[in-house]
Amino acid sequence: MAASETPASRPVEELSFEEARDELAGIVQALEQGSQTLETSLQLWERGEALAARCEQWLKGARERLERAREQQSSPAESADKE
Repeated sequence: MAASETPASRPVEELSFEEARDELAGIVQALEQGSQTLETSLQLWERGEALAARCEQWLKGARERLERAREQQSSPAESADKE
């Protein structure tokens, strides 16, 4: 990330799970403080929604990878049992 680029200025699609999660946690904290203007709060909310969707996307991908790995591990055992 460039020195002048802040995490919030990066497109959500480019963020890792950890970056999205950490930024989302900061947004939640800022919204809970309630010291922002309505416009800023709405912008934070929208960014937070996008970040939550990105985290879900990462988690879904991780679940799918785990399921494939489990299937691959169980497949050789099943075919060995059939022989």
